[in-house]
Amino acid sequence: MHIDLTTSYIGIISLLIFAVAYVAVMAEEFSHLRKSKPVIISASLIWGLIAFHYTSFGDQYSKEVEHAFKHNLLEFAELFLFLLAAMTYINALQERRVFEVVRYKLISKGYNFRKLFLLTGIITFFLSPIADNLTTALVMCSVLLACGKGNPKFLSLGCINIVVAANAGGAFSPFGDITTLMVWQAGIVEFFTFFNLFVPSVINYAIPATIMYFFISNEKPNVSTDVVVMKRGGKVIIFLGLFTIFLAVNFHNILHLPPMLGMMFGLGILGFYSFYLKLTFDKDIDDEKFDFLRKVSKAEWDTLLFFFGVILSVGGLGFLGYLTLVSEFLYGGLGPTYANFIVGILSAIVDNIPVMFAVITMKPSMVTDQWLLVTLTTGVGGSLLSIGSAAGVALMGQARGHYTFFGHLKWTPVIFIGYVASVIVHMFLSGLAV
Repeated sequence: MHIDLTTSYIGIISLLIFAVAYVAVMAEEFSHLRKSKPVIISASLIWGLIAFHYTSFGDQYSKEVEHAFKHNLLEFAELFLFLLAAMTYINALQERRVFEVVRYKLISKGYNFRKLFLLTGIITFFLSPIADNLTTALVMCSVLLACGKGNPKFLSLGCINIVVAANAGGAFSPFGDITTLMVWQAGIVEFFTFFNLFVPSVINYAIPATIMYFFISNEKPNVSTDVVVMKRGGKVIIFLGLFTIFLAVNFHNILHLPPMLGMMFGLGILGFYSFYLKLTFDKDIDDEKFDFLRKVSKAEWDTLLFFFGVILSVGGLGFLGYLTLVSEFLYGGLGPTYANFIVGILSAIVDNIPVMFAVITMKPSMVTDQWLLVTLTTGVGGSLLSIGSAAGVALMGQARGHYTFFGHLKWTPVIFIGYVASVIVHMFLSGLAV
């Protein structure tokens, strides 16, 4: 009952709506219009047009639209709840001065901005496969913002470095990125086979990081003589945060439930601990009561709503037939190697989740090493643009004013060198032919 509407007026209008919305997102740096607003309208209009067109075919067709919409909404809901829990923990850690303490310890060791740039990037790369690229990027961005106060160039390059490191680190782990999760869940690639992408991932991160390193100043951050002390409960919240990540991973690995359920369980535990901090409040020790709901309210709602708009908009375009059309053209006409290379670039423009979903749905006939290639390209291809990955979008909200679309775009050619090099390395190590 599905109708191809790629050449209809509904499809063309929907494409134009999405294009206009994305132009508005890219112009946020100059217009100061929050990026969530245009894509929310885009999602509503696209699905409204689809539903309007399908009503003329009867109830059965309308139910198909409703089912497709709810499927896309479920994808967003899982991501939304996962992010909400992660952002709440980050805000709680920030309020307990955890990141200020990390900053104080790093700076007190006499590290200059170049060393801080290297440290934050390397930690991000190796933490991302464990904690997932999105959560890792949010945590390390908080550390970076604390370390780089007063140095806008360091903050801009540091954020780009974190995005590239988080996406590269997440590409060689089954639960390091949403796209790797999708491939693993589909049973296409075995758990330990993903680690074959470790060396290409290192190359993907190391090349742009090395080039950007020489554009960081040798200056040292301003060192305050005041000793920074973590607030009461900070260490417990660090432990609860790590435990929450452990829960998210094992809810998926062992129970085969969405990772967000483990994150929400951890969020509930944080809520109970915040209640304990309130009950044991001591005005001689604590400067204010710890308010759990206040931490929830401080989540990056603009980022969360942006994901709603993008996932639903792209889902609508997929329903119209555009994603399948592109995938069929690539794999049918160009062959898997060139197709997988281009898919990675497309994932930076459209978003890697729906692109990978379209590839998995088509399930083109490819050997395992080609599936690893498309896993790599969709994972690290999102680093080419700030809006190409969940990590980039999240940091645009968290480091507003320091990390922007055009600030990232200036370094896209350098990141692209790393992208090409990682593909070549994977092809060489796996013996793939062009």
